Amino acid sequence: MRNDARFRTYTVSQLARLSGTSVRTLHHYDEIGLLKPASVGDNGYRYYGRQELLRLQSILLHREFGLALHEIAALLDRAEGDRVQALREQRARVAAEADRYRRLARTIDRTIAELEGRAAVMDTQLYAGLTPEMQADYEAWIIDKYGDETRPHIEAGRDAMKAMSLDQKSDWMAEIADLEADFARAMQGGISADDPVLDPILKRHHAWVARTWKSPPTAAAYAGLGDLYTTNPDFKARYEAMRSGLADWMAAAMAGYATRALKA
Repeated sequence: MRNDARFRTYTVSQLARLSGTSVRTLHHYDEIGLLKPASVGDNGYRYYGRQELLRLQSILLHREFGLALHEIAALLDRAEGDRVQALREQRARVAAEADRYRRLARTIDRTIAELEGRAAVMDTQLYAGLTPEMQADYEAWIIDKYGDETRPHIEAGRDAMKAMSLDQKSDWMAEIADLEADFARAMQGGISADDPVLDPILKRHHAWVARTWKSPPTAAAYAGLGDLYTTNPDFKARYEAMRSGLADWMAAAMAGYATRALKA
């Protein structure tokens, strides 16, 4: 039957709405050969069928893990002969990531409990779920999304972390956990993300970022960091585990503070 999903086609705008991507992104994928349409009509419209929808699903799944587009292209080309096996591998990776997010959530909960005086966290538990591989993936994701101009900040942050003693790292982690808890409580208390009453917390957060980057973020950079919290899957999961909607709320608060208090 022609109503069967296997035979349905979508225009680029329809596929953008269906998948939650943008028309511009789909055009870009076409231009670089990552996702070609099934056909192009005489009117110039791109049309996508079932195979293209499945390929886009794979692309978006890989993007969830922070892979660069050229890495995704190579993976899809290798998996072309056995898509079922490729999906099984993706399923296993999703399960592993879900387990890691659960461990990260427990790590955050333990730190919050300690800061609230309810429990003590063992040194070995402070970094549960945080791995060198995660940091490398995160850095690659930032460079792929924001360009090579981000490398100095990444290298400065890496150098700052290397220079820290174990006690300093513990204090560094505790400070950000304290700030995140303050953000979560403010949101829970019904404070609007654009309310200047948040400025003392945001000032502390901006100072924490400045120490991490070894230079104070400009207004654009600080607002961009907030955007990162909503688009990077690791950050998004971290904050959503603390409170639903927290990532978007923090991004809006940081953007507001950047406009009110920081230099361009």
